[in-house]
Amino acid sequence: MDPEAVIEFLSQVPLLQRLPSSSIRKIAELVQVKHYDSGEFIVHEGEAGDGLYIIWDGQAEVSGSVAMEEGNRPEFQLKQFDYFGYDGTAHHVNVLALCKVTCLVLPHEHSNLLQPKSIWNADGTPKDFSLVEHILHLEPIEVDIFRGFTLPNAPSFGHVFGGQLIGQALAAASKTVDCLKLVHSLHVYFLLTGDISAPMVYQVHRDRDGNSFATRRVEAKQHGVIIFILLASFQKEVSGFEHQKLLMPTVPFPENLSSMEELREKRLTDPRLPMHYRNTVARKKFVPWPIEIRFCEQNSVRQSKASMNYWFRARGKLSDDQALHRCVVAYSSDLLFSGVSLDPHRQKGVKTTSLSLDHSMWFHRAVKADDWILFAIESPSAHGGRGFVSGQMFNRKGELIVSLTQEALIRRAKTPSQTPNAKL
Repeated sequence: MDPEAVIEFLSQVPLLQRLPSSSIRKIAELVQVKHYDSGEFIVHEGEAGDGLYIIWDGQAEVSGSVAMEEGNRPEFQLKQFDYFGYDGTAHHVNVLALCKVTCLVLPHEHSNLLQPKSIWNADGTPKDFSLVEHILHLEPIEVDIFRGFTLPNAPSFGHVFGGQLIGQALAAASKTVDCLKLVHSLHVYFLLTGDISAPMVYQVHRDRDGNSFATRRVEAKQHGVIIFILLASFQKEVSGFEHQKLLMPTVPFPENLSSMEELREKRLTDPRLPMHYRNTVARKKFVPWPIEIRFCEQNSVRQSKASMNYWFRARGKLSDDQALHRCVVAYSSDLLFSGVSLDPHRQKGVKTTSLSLDHSMWFHRAVKADDWILFAIESPSAHGGRGFVSGQMFNRKGELIVSLTQEALIRRAKTPSQTPNAKL
């Protein structure tokens, strides 16, 4: 059998949705192909069988023992992508081929591959995974349904961070396509703010499955209400025409720039800053983001230009899964993006607020989210209470890897009405 065809097939088996791509590839190498003629028993009741059976082609019937009561005999059919023999115990039923049947069988001695540490990593120790990888870990509930959480040490900003919704929804979609297909574009709408105290349930809809492309639609729900929608397209990697007209901005490399922790320390110790400001900074609890950021320009320069350039990367080492790296980039893309459209309007004493409305991304090349990526952002327009931003991401070699756009609601923060104190 064609190895790629086996990988594509295994990725569509519901039981294997929670597995990392590395496990899928290993299973594809280890499965044995077995053929059965019509009327032949695949397994007999009482036998343990040879391992996990997955039906590649054909149909089989499950029938109960003759010793069972007539009304309690299970009888139903198995078809492509169905499986049995998962736990390795003796079968309680017979499985009979109704026509020519082909099965892929994973021997029992490799059943450990079915128990990964996470959906991204089969072998690592969870305590060693980066924080953002923990944030993007989902709990499979049923076929095409996943549950995500807001971790206590994850950015929340008082509500579920928009980048978390993008990253987790993309993770859910990615687990329902074969691992040879990777996201090349996504479009999202933020409908309602999310509750950080409640889990998100991600329902994936398989809108299209083709030889080269697949399309997934994901709805994120809380308390039974849809709060977020993602539409993503996936493509199998192919070679083709290439060009890049856009050049990476000329900026300092990240090694020559200060981290956010160093910038905070400078604010605390800079004698030119008012003492009350330094005290305010000191009182604020500082929790490092799971994404490390290094700004290329001073804040005053960014505001006057309505643009921003900064380097970012995930803190810690990520598992070697390209789907995960794209989810991390999607997560990171919403951290400061829409705020650039507010920069020209920031004034002393004027409080502003922004809320993401929609967000689009196009992945042009492979990404490595635990290495430095330059994010170049500009805001060409703001009107009607909405700010528009566009951006490009470059790797250290200057290759354009991602293009992005976003629109956000931007406005002055509402001043709470003052209630006069009672005088009696």
